[in-house]
Amino acid sequence: TLPCLPGARPCIPKDFGHGSLVCVCNATYCDTLDPLVVPAPGSYVKYESSKAGKRLERSEGKFQRSLRTPGLLLTVNISTLYQHVKGFGGSLSDAAAMNILKLSQPAQDKLLRSYFSESGIEYNLIRVPMACSDFSVRPYSYDDVPDDYELKHFKLVDEDVKMKV
Repeated sequence: TLPCLPGARPCIPKDFGHGSLVCVCNATYCDTLDPLVVPAPGSYVKYESSKAGKRLERSEGKFQRSLRTPGLLLTVNISTLYQHVKGFGGSLSDAAAMNILKLSQPAQDKLLRSYFSESGIEYNLIRVPMACSDFSVRPYSYDDVPDDYELKHFKLVDEDVKMKV
């Protein structure tokens, strides 16, 4: 395990019991990472989180150069690409939006920067559930009129207008 890098701010854990640790993020503090740097050829950087308390813990290593070296063998063929990664992100459910909106404006700003800025984890995608989900406070849809195939009665609900749009 490497020490906290210059400029990075470590997680201040808060325990909610039952093995549920979260990192404190408020108007004055959020944990951060240093900007990501592409490692040298033949080496890698790994960030690991665990139930045991690791929170984006950074470590470095070198890829093995020989099949005779003991351990896991990972073969990467960079000439064959199977998919294009557009980005990384998370979901903004009703519950997440409600909790974010309960924070002070400075805490909201710090939290959102910790997700989407270069000083955070640099999310560039977000998934927003259509209508309610299992993280909503009530069941709802955008058009409850039977057989309305043309969606003439389609309407966003207050939760979406206030919290998601």
